[in-house]
Amino acid sequence: MSKVCQLTGKKVMSGNNVSHSMRKTKRKFYPNLVTKRFFVPEENQFITLKVSTAALRTINKKGITACLKDAREKGLL
Repeated sequence: MSKVCQLTGKKVMSGNNVSHSMRKTKRKFYPNLVTKRFFVPEENQFITLKVSTAALRTINKKGITACLKDAREKGLL
């Protein structure tokens, strides 16, 4: 499975490891993703999403229905 948040679109970024002597080697920054099951009362069913922890905070603030609507408008779902 890809390491992409299904609500926000966060994905792997690349950068450099920098040693004490300032030598640089490539590395990856992975998003903090969790697989979570949500109950959507409008559809009366559970859905499973792979979301970032930042998206979990947004869901707690706005609600799962509003977040799903935004993700569908952006084309992420």
